[in-house]
Amino acid sequence: MKNKTKQIVKKKYSEIAKKSSSCCRCDCSTGDISESIGYTKEDLKSVPEGSNLGLGCGNPTALAELKEGDVVLDLGSGAGFDVFLAANRVGKKGHVIGVDMTEEMIDKAKENARKGGYKNVEFKLGDIEDLPIENASVDVIITNCVINLAPDKSKVFKEAYRVLKKGGKICVSDIVLLKELSEEQRNDKDLLTGCVAGALLKKDYIDKIKEIGFRVKIVSEDRKISKKQYDGMPLESIKIVAYK
Repeated sequence: MKNKTKQIVKKKYSEIAKKSSSCCRCDCSTGDISESIGYTKEDLKSVPEGSNLGLGCGNPTALAELKEGDVVLDLGSGAGFDVFLAANRVGKKGHVIGVDMTEEMIDKAKENARKGGYKNVEFKLGDIEDLPIENASVDVIITNCVINLAPDKSKVFKEAYRVLKKGGKICVSDIVLLKELSEEQRNDKDLLTGCVAGALLKKDYIDKIKEIGFRVKIVSEDRKISKKQYDGMPLESIKIVAYK
């Protein structure tokens, strides 16, 4: 079942990469979507055209308080939007790595990096449940509405803990449920790839992070996103910073 889920997600996001379109359930432009979840007009102008696909449910780079020279990892980096925003903040002495399971997204991100002249980024094909990253090598992890797509979220948080340096942190923007879904909703492919069917109840999500050993700080919760993008479903976008 886990492999089947990954194949469904991979196929959908391959299609999004090819079409350069959002998976959002509302009829909005990518710019409008991004501004509604926390990005500024300056953010949108500062990255290569084609890197923002209107995906995500928040702005994890805004939580990260990145410093010049930081090594940053983006889980589920897509076409590179958050990677490029992070790269602008960490400067030439810093380094940002994007990991994504979709070949088409990796190809698109590499092309965007070339177009933007970015020398402090790299993109790796990989699974966020089994990261192609060395132990204790990363200062900050960012991730934007991706962990909900992973079948084994505990493995994702274990991997994040493994690759972070002592004192490092993971900055998460993700969808969590406020009420359990029906069996029919859980098996809906569109809801799965739309970041809903694979989501956990809020308490379960937070407990999984704590179980790995992280200290968890909930920064904010956005319930308005439910009506804006998810037809009023019982969910919210949660912003978390968790420290190793």
